[in-house]
Amino acid sequence: MSGDSSVRVPVDIRRLPWVRRLAADYAYDFRQLAPFYAGDPSDHASWAAAIARMQARGAERSQIASVIAAQQRRRQAPARALEAGEQLANPRTVAIVTGQQAGLFGGPLFTLLKALTALKLADQVSHDHQVPVVAVFWIDAEDHDWNEVRSCTVFDDTLAPRTVSLPPDGAADGAPVAAVRLTDAVVAALDDLERVLPATEFRPSLVAALRHAYAPGTGMAAAFGCWLEAVLGDRGLVVFDSSDPVAKPLASGIFVRELSMPGRTTSLARAAGADLVACGYHAQVQTAADGPALFRLVGHDLERINGRRRAIQQQDGHFLIDGAHHEPARLVDEAGHRPEGFSPNVLLRPLVQDTLFPTICYVAGPSELAYLGQLRDVYAHFGVSMPLMYPRASATLLDSAGLRFLTKYGLPIEAIGRQDDAALNELVAKQIPPEIEASLADAGRAIDAGMARAIEMMPSLDPTLEGAARTTLGRMQHDLQTLHGKMIQAAKKRNETLKRQFVRVQALAFPGGHAQERAIGFVSFLNQYGPALVERLEDELPLDIGQHWIVTV
Repeated sequence: MSGDSSVRVPVDIRRLPWVRRLAADYAYDFRQLAPFYAGDPSDHASWAAAIARMQARGAERSQIASVIAAQQRRRQAPARALEAGEQLANPRTVAIVTGQQAGLFGGPLFTLLKALTALKLADQVSHDHQVPVVAVFWIDAEDHDWNEVRSCTVFDDTLAPRTVSLPPDGAADGAPVAAVRLTDAVVAALDDLERVLPATEFRPSLVAALRHAYAPGTGMAAAFGCWLEAVLGDRGLVVFDSSDPVAKPLASGIFVRELSMPGRTTSLARAAGADLVACGYHAQVQTAADGPALFRLVGHDLERINGRRRAIQQQDGHFLIDGAHHEPARLVDEAGHRPEGFSPNVLLRPLVQDTLFPTICYVAGPSELAYLGQLRDVYAHFGVSMPLMYPRASATLLDSAGLRFLTKYGLPIEAIGRQDDAALNELVAKQIPPEIEASLADAGRAIDAGMARAIEMMPSLDPTLEGAARTTLGRMQHDLQTLHGKMIQAAKKRNETLKRQFVRVQALAFPGGHAQERAIGFVSFLNQYGPALVERLEDELPLDIGQHWIVTV
């Protein structure tokens, strides 16, 4: 790594061991993946074509704009967000969409990075193509894995990762996250968060804003939406709660078609997955059964978001839900007349999203990018325009001391991600005076040369002594390696400052051995840097596909 006083340093994602080939080729060799996507997001013509397709669709926009406005009023969204939502009624308006589950206190840093990518991309596309563009954040509020969203991990004042959690909720098992109402347990979680977060000038206002959003009695998804709007609403982010039953009639045609041709979506996605594997990539979604890509919300009603999310299976010409048989025609009729009782799975969710919104691009994380590559034929099957896919910004946030350390010693960010002493030992070894290393290397060469002559001569005296001589050489080499290791340990003791700096940067960049953006909640950085965090990321995160950014705030 090289650098000076820059506040950002690019890292080619192909250097990062956790980046799979599909994401790397999407950024650097899109031609290999072109058959699986709607267009190259680095090509100006692809954007022009996507905009033209969407504006030619001529869909009625006032309904979704009305749904958005009602949600925003319930959450008391900022004025800029309200204005952006109103733009969706304009038939010329197009949307850049991204989304995520409703993670506690906003979820990991990558949630913020996704939303900021969508906002920056909307501004750029609007400028480049002279078209109104709105950034939409889709809350995956009907996901039913409570354990995935009930925790938030932050740094304490020693840079140790500390996890704050809501309790496991047996009543929430199988229920959409949006159906889970926060109890007094959220007050205890907020108290824990306030204790764990380091004392900064920003902590009181941050915790107060979180207490406002995450109040007992509020739905988990509603709290997440309120908090996201508090952070980014005044930048024009439109937040959409996908569990809203009022929006479901706008997607009823998708549900009806899926139930009328059950298994077609899964078979198309499975075939695309096989094609990806044949091209040397991986299939992100494995689909064994050929049932509908839909869930039934058992016990759902229009008055409140409730019920349990249950898979719909096929068996002997019937649909099977929770072991009970349902006539296909009756379920198809329900999907058309009472669509609020249905919920799309991971394969169908993008189709619903892009039916509701004039989506020209989806900002995707690496896993999303992979499974979306299995859906091009699914989009065609439903007659829905597949949008472009744009990889979200990827970043590690360091303070200036951390970046100076990496720069001074030429340490690549990926090297410190290893949870062993290899990188530290290599770094320390470089600090050992060259003459000491040279003398040890000379000793090794002398031992090898001298013993080679002895081994060569031994058979003339006694053939059995050759093996003993080789054993002696091996022991001498081992002793020399042991001495080198002791030398490194001695150097470590003399370089305690170096070791301390290394351990600190490692803890910050790879907490618990995991990439920072996936492990640490963005509230941790808001506590450290305050509103300047969002402003700096807006300024310092370029829309450059294929780069991971080390950013100082």
